[in-house]
Amino acid sequence: MTISAFEPATLAGIKLKNRIIRSATYEGMADEKGFPTEKLKKLYINLAKGDVGAIITGYAATQADGKVSNAMAMVNHDDKINVFKEITDAVHEYGTPVIMQIAHCGRQTRSRITGFPTVAPSPVRNMYFMEDKPKALSEEGINEIIDNFVAAIVRAKKAGFDGVQLHLAHGYLLSDFLSSHANRRKDRWGGSTENKYRIVGEIFKRAREKVGDYPILVKMNAYDGRRKGMRIEEAVVIARMLENSGCAAIEVSCGCVEDGLFTIRGEKLPVEAVVEYNFNFKNYPDFAKKTIIWFAKTFLKTPKPLLKYNLDAAMQIKKAVNIPVIVVGGINNVEDVEDIIGNDKADFVSMSRPFIIEPDIVSKFKNRTQTTSKCIMCNFCVITIEKEPLKCRYGKLPKTKSA
Repeated sequence: MTISAFEPATLAGIKLKNRIIRSATYEGMADEKGFPTEKLKKLYINLAKGDVGAIITGYAATQADGKVSNAMAMVNHDDKINVFKEITDAVHEYGTPVIMQIAHCGRQTRSRITGFPTVAPSPVRNMYFMEDKPKALSEEGINEIIDNFVAAIVRAKKAGFDGVQLHLAHGYLLSDFLSSHANRRKDRWGGSTENKYRIVGEIFKRAREKVGDYPILVKMNAYDGRRKGMRIEEAVVIARMLENSGCAAIEVSCGCVEDGLFTIRGEKLPVEAVVEYNFNFKNYPDFAKKTIIWFAKTFLKTPKPLLKYNLDAAMQIKKAVNIPVIVVGGINNVEDVEDIIGNDKADFVSMSRPFIIEPDIVSKFKNRTQTTSKCIMCNFCVITIEKEPLKCRYGKLPKTKSA
């Protein structure tokens, strides 16, 4: 029997209206203390109204040194619980489950933002966040990271979220622990796959003691572009470890910030947006910016393929585990959605950019009033998020603000 993408489904006991999920997308809609704003609440309500199967929130930081900007939501103290509860209550009114993604940004942040030293598994400088050489976490620091993740999971449950998603992808802290490129430790937290996985396993173990069978999902890299980074063979092994740890579902993604637009691809590199908005170029004179734009357009190429670039990896992981697998990355039309679900290539699909331009894209797909997203994959939304709240830019730069 062929499964329809638009039929109700269950994910780790969570009832979904369909099998299309809004993948975690950083919104930049929190205040400086990490409290979610009314604008963020309205964004989630609009998604719920648009018939999305489930919402995975943009990542919330588990502790102060793990946030990427002053507009990032945080789940680091109990005082956030009631505010988030207002959001989950509002979204649940539309019969839509909402899952909180939690993260520590590791070496993909800046001490200038956090006010704390940048930390990582090993002191390997990030080629994008180059300002700080990260400090290798001590045993005590690692245990603090684990306990703060567990505390965040407890808070998410109290706030009414239907589950949490651990961010193990895109070069953030837990992703770096899993990668031999970033994790060069010689102790019990590095070296073998089992040792690199230990921090994730401990989060699951300690969380289960606090929240029982509360759904804990993950987003993980199947591969990246780093030397000695993640490859599908090791990702399959890690997926099996996750299942053994009690992981509820795996969302398969790829890449890290150092890889460039490897994770979120487009026809053209958004060079003008990068030069205008990225903190690395803030003090460059105009002639230097123009030179960089010319060089990038002449010599740099966007990664290929542009569509369904994680599907093959997701299919390999699905064969290796017995828990649901979600695939994200370059999925923007109803034909691909139905093919992936109908032919059992993945259990669920998730999208990010299509929901930015059209929060009601699932309703349009379901009713066949539209078969392809209007997103042009310009990726200006990704670049401008460093200074502006999440918004579809449709290939146009807004007036810049000071960093």
